Amino acid sequence: MPAAKKKVAKKPAKKVAKKAVKKVAKKAVKKTAKKATKKAVKKTAKKAVKKTAKKKTASKKK
Repeated sequence: MPAAKKKVAKKPAKKVAKKAVKKVAKKAVKKTAKKATKKAVKKTAKKAVKKTAKKKTASKKK
C-alpha cells in the first residue's frame, strides 16, 4: 500500500512540474518573440526610411 501511495504522490508532482516548465517556457518564448519582432520592425523601418530617402533624393535630382 505505501508503495502505491508513493506512486500516486509522484505522478501529480511530475504533472505539476511539467505544467510549470511549460508556463515558464511559454513566457520565455513570448519575450524572445517580442524582442525579435521589435528588432525586425526596426530593421524594416530603417530600410523603408532609407528607400524613401533615396527616392526623395532621386526626385530632387530630376
